[in-house]
Amino acid sequence: QVQLVESGGGLVQAGESLRLSCAASGSTSSTDFMAWFRQAPGKEREFVAAISRTGGIIYAESSVKGRFTIRRENAKNTVYLQMNSLKPKDTAVYFCAAARPGRVGVGTTIQDRLYDYWGQGTQVTVSS
Repeated sequence: QVQLVESGGGLVQAGESLRLSCAASGSTSSTDFMAWFRQAPGKEREFVAAISRTGGIIYAESSVKGRFTIRRENAKNTVYLQMNSLKPKDTAVYFCAAARPGRVGVGTTIQDRLYDYWGQGTQVTVSS
């Protein structure tokens, strides 16, 4: 089992930055792709960004490209989401997710059903 704990959310103004962290514990060696998803009020959960275990494969949703950066430090069992130039439409609960090896690959990183472990989420609110 793997436990994921997100942190770093908060209330910011449009144009400001936040860095989210997701600390993994437990059987972390059994994780491959890690990702961030978000869910705004009244909307379905949506993919934000994903990164492979080596960091060599990274995907990001089009609306966040150029503003958000995903990075992971395997030595710390932590994945980060640096969010710059935040907009009110980025307001959501952000979830960290991890997949066991072989579950997620090229072309399937956006499919939340393929991720095996989830954090509780951290709220990000961007005011205009």
